[in-house]
Amino acid sequence: MEPTTQEGKQHETGPEGPQQARKLSQVIQIDEGKIQEHLGEVVRSTVEETLNAMLDAEADRLCCAERYERTEARKDTRAGSYQQQLHTKAGEVTLKVPKLRTLPFETAII
Repeated sequence: MEPTTQEGKQHETGPEGPQQARKLSQVIQIDEGKIQEHLGEVVRSTVEETLNAMLDAEADRLCCAERYERTEARKDTRAGSYQQQLHTKAGEVTLKVPKLRTLPFETAII
């Protein structure tokens, strides 16, 4: 066996190298079901965040001002929001639908 240097560390190479690699491959296991579940949750939460951002933007457009913004052009103010469940291909998402004080909030998003 001869010593080799890799990033300043000394290692010995020898016949146990392939055996060590086989042992390590047995330690590392990939659970495809958990990966699919995690990816599904990432997609679902992204859909939920995107739809809620679109609803907020639509409320801002109807009011002619952003939340808490004071301008002469403002047509209405917000009066909170309510939650609504929506079933999508990505799973069930919870939408926070804005309420306005005087204008009706009708959206084509949901």
